[in-house]
Amino acid sequence: MKSYEKIEQYDTEITESLADNYRIIIDNLGEDVTREGLEKTPERVAKAMQYLTHGYGLDPLEILKSALFTEEHQQMIVVKDIEVYSMCEHHMLPFFGKAHVAYIPNGKIVGLSKIPRVVDAYARRMQVQERLTDQIKNCIQEALNPLGVAVVIEAQHMCMQMRGIQKQNSVTTTSSFTGAFEKDKTRKEFISLVSNKLS
Repeated sequence: MKSYEKIEQYDTEITESLADNYRIIIDNLGEDVTREGLEKTPERVAKAMQYLTHGYGLDPLEILKSALFTEEHQQMIVVKDIEVYSMCEHHMLPFFGKAHVAYIPNGKIVGLSKIPRVVDAYARRMQVQERLTDQIKNCIQEALNPLGVAVVIEAQHMCMQMRGIQKQNSVTTTSSFTGAFEKDKTRKEFISLVSNKLS
């Protein structure tokens, strides 16, 4: 094997089926799928789409349950600026941005790396931002039963920037809260923490 080749695992049958469909799509768009630059594109796109939607093969709840610890800490825990890359289910174009997640423990905490993993598990699917926000919140609430959960996502949508209204600088913000974060004071504290840089 050549030293520069990456080892990637993809389902052969699914890859071939997707590639066949992408050949038809490229042909229907008026391109010559047999020319040099496009000859291997159907297979590349087939593999890319499997990666971009690999969240279907992940169980976010089990991700959290794999790293739960008993702890009496009952102050807000915030993981902010989590990179989000997802695929709009309406136009199959990317949306991307940042997620800010917080919870207040109620006897259990979770390993910090698991929260970004849960964000990614839901994001790597066909999505709408509103549902993504709620799914992250609901998963954390179910796994930890905390005193409250807060999730805010800020994202740019290529379906708005490249087509349609073509507003390149627009940002969509969604939020979802449970428990203590439904109280104005706690919610404001969370918003302040994710909005400001700590010195």
